[in-house]
Amino acid sequence: MEVQQKDDGKKGAFFIELNGDIVAEMTYVWTGKTGIIIDHTNVDVKLKGQGAGKQLVIKAIEFARANGLKIMPLCPFAKSVFDKEKAFRDVL
Repeated sequence: MEVQQKDDGKKGAFFIELNGDIVAEMTYVWTGKTGIIIDHTNVDVKLKGQGAGKQLVIKAIEFARANGLKIMPLCPFAKSVFDKEKAFRDVL
């Protein structure tokens, strides 16, 4: 599963596409130029239990680290990933 990204400078998403359909998506909005707020994560039942949601969060963390950004996880799923993984907290 390849995680892709789309961004228009105000909002964006990390997503997984299979056969032309988006089957997992995590959306975010920019908070100025220094951070993003993860506001929603949705994973199709086809991918449940395969770690797709966590892959989306990890891609957002990699994006934040590469660009010197901070993340505010308002989405309950994303917040739970940060709560469980101490190694990810440097971008909070």
